[in-house]
Amino acid sequence: MLLAASLWAGLLNLLILLVSLFLILLVLIQRGRGGGLIGALGGAGGYSPFGSRAGEPITRLTIIVALVWIVLIIVQIKLL
Repeated sequence: MLLAASLWAGLLNLLILLVSLFLILLVLIQRGRGGGLIGALGGAGGYSPFGSRAGEPITRLTIIVALVWIVLIIVQIKLL
C-alpha cells in the first residue's frame, strides 16, 4: 500500500514538473502586448506575420495549462 502511494506521488510530481516546464515555455513564446524587452532593444515589437489574432490560441492554451497545473497542485496537497 505504501509503495503504491509512493509510486503515485512520484508520478504526480513528474507530471507537475512536465506541466510546469510546458507552462514556462508557453509564457516565454507569447508575444508581449507592449513590446516588452524586444521593443526596448529595437526589435519589431508589434509585427506578426500571421496577423493580429495569431496569439489567441497560445493565450487560450496557456490558460488551460495553468488551470491544469493548479488542479495538479491541489491534488498533490490533498495527497500529503
